[in-house]
Amino acid sequence: MIKKVVSHLEEGFISLLLVSMTLLVFVEVVARFGFNSGIHWAQEATLLMAAWFVLFGASYGVKVGAHIGVDVFVKMLPANTHRFFTLLAIALCLIYCGLFVYGSWIYLSKMKMIGIEMADIPIPKWIPMSILVIGFVLLIIRFLQLGWKVMIGEAEGFHFADEAKESMSIANELKETALGDQDSNNTHQNKGDKS
Repeated sequence: MIKKVVSHLEEGFISLLLVSMTLLVFVEVVARFGFNSGIHWAQEATLLMAAWFVLFGASYGVKVGAHIGVDVFVKMLPANTHRFFTLLAIALCLIYCGLFVYGSWIYLSKMKMIGIEMADIPIPKWIPMSILVIGFVLLIIRFLQLGWKVMIGEAEGFHFADEAKESMSIANELKETALGDQDSNNTHQNKGDKS
């Protein structure tokens, strides 16, 4: 139950960021080109929302397996080594995210200590930039969850989005639809010839 609520909140927040960003850009374009004015903070807000969207989306992408990956080398290895290399990849991802959290924490601490504000929005810079820590902590949590699933045998790997397989599937569906339409046309034409 709690898992579903958290998942829906996460999806909702990502969707809200995307919709808000799109609407803000639309309003800014209409205001600028239609009324020769604009919203002075729109660009900065759009960039911030894009950053939040990307970092929340990266975490969500790990959760649902939406990232693109190159696993051709792992697939060439013996099956009993797949788990080891998946765990190695997860460990490297955790190290990367950990370094990013550490660096981001130092950066945010300095921003807070100095008291720098955003250029167009009158708030301290460290507040919106906190997504750096939040986003990479969420990524760490997702990689730890995936690592646990791989260790106990619930998952075999990252489950990357297989764009080639999806493209071939769509191409086959289109081909079957086109052949079905062609057969239907031939049937109608044959009926017309008989009469």
